Amino acid sequence: MSNNKYSLTNCKTLAQKFNGKSILITGGTGSFGNQMIKTLLEHFTPRRIIIYSRDEYKQSLMQEKFNPKLFPNIRYFIGDIRDYDRLETALAGVDIVFHAAALKQVPAIEYNPYEAVKTNIIGSQNVIRASIKNGVSQVMAISTDKCVNPTNLYGGTKLCAEKLFINANILSEKTKFCAARYGNVLGSRGSVIHLFKDFKDKGAPLKVTDDRMTRFTVTLEQAINFVLMGVDLSVGGEIYVPVLPSYNIMQLVEIFGGEHKITGIRPGEKLHEMMLSEYESHLAYRFDDFFIITPLEDYDVQRFQIEDFSAVAGKANKCEAGTNYSSGENELINTSELKKLVQDIIQI
Repeated sequence: MSNNKYSLTNCKTLAQKFNGKSILITGGTGSFGNQMIKTLLEHFTPRRIIIYSRDEYKQSLMQEKFNPKLFPNIRYFIGDIRDYDRLETALAGVDIVFHAAALKQVPAIEYNPYEAVKTNIIGSQNVIRASIKNGVSQVMAISTDKCVNPTNLYGGTKLCAEKLFINANILSEKTKFCAARYGNVLGSRGSVIHLFKDFKDKGAPLKVTDDRMTRFTVTLEQAINFVLMGVDLSVGGEIYVPVLPSYNIMQLVEIFGGEHKITGIRPGEKLHEMMLSEYESHLAYRFDDFFIITPLEDYDVQRFQIEDFSAVAGKANKCEAGTNYSSGENELINTSELKKLVQDIIQI
């Protein structure tokens, strides 16, 4: 994640990809979309940035932040990824798609399972079909560590979505599809640090499901830069996984202070998250700051020359079969460093 080769201020290949191009972000009013717009406007000169989402209220809030009069290259499209016809219209003339739209709340999805199927699976296939139909150059799907050995429906639907996007490279010679897989983002909507702040502000004990719980540590800015790096490197068909430190939930309890109480693990919740499983590790290569999971060998092995990636990203080592990358078997971030990351997001 810290590789200087991918500094956004000096990466000429990224500038070539984004300057003068049209970019569409599905689910664009979320944390990812807001930070992606900020980054694109700061470092590049895209011709158009299209926000595609179904919530007009959130779009109105975003327009207050990115006023169309000050940012005339930003467009706001009301639409749902479940609606193929609307997607096809929105994607006309688009060069790059960031697919971030999804139903993500685990308890709500467990209670409304088919709604998650319609958005996360069928909606993803709609994005694929409409992108191919419009001759989009690149599509980056935003995935999650929940899709690795999934224990809840959210993870299951995102696993299906990953498979759809990787397989989509067979369907088109022009459009390149890939995915970026990472974990819970510190400070994103629904993040544990916002929940802990609410408890603290109310003088209530912090609710901890299990004191052994670990998660990977990634900030929104790191996640966006990682996704952009994936777009820069992609030849189509790969999954990018960042190398990150982990944190234990009790480190956050220490940072926020006060009392806490153990409530028990919720349905579908894991003690530890995994971003690379032993069942796919034989397809993975490890660089200093990230992994690349290549497609199945009978898919398009000729497209993948790992030396081409190594020439840009440094030496890669093929992962041994049976390797897994879990937050519970990973180096923990220093608590003082974690506190600084939290304080950069909220006031404690």
